[in-house]
Amino acid sequence: MIFTSAGCSNEGESTAVSIDAINAEEVLRLDPDADIFQYDGVIYQTNIDWVEELSLKKDAQIGEIQSRNENDTDFEDAMSNKLPVGAKIFKTNKSGILIVETGGESLKYLAIVEG
Repeated sequence: MIFTSAGCSNEGESTAVSIDAINAEEVLRLDPDADIFQYDGVIYQTNIDWVEELSLKKDAQIGEIQSRNENDTDFEDAMSNKLPVGAKIFKTNKSGILIVETGGESLKYLAIVEG
């Protein structure tokens, strides 16, 4: 997800500010033990305290983990570093948060973006 905003100064110059998705390498550099996966070009991470506190409603299934990458930071969509292949990914009633079901457990994942 990319948001762009542009404005003009008195001299007629424009300035652009963007908020880009952070990649797997950046997340894992900051937290080597992070539990992440990539969906639609965005990295999602679990074990975020305030997200765990949310009461979420699981919506439609939108995908599943297709591959696992434990040794590299070059991620593709439907790839995880800890979730097993076949784990099911669901939308929720909150934008930017997905639920993944695996082994009878529901895990909440937050989209990680940088500002």
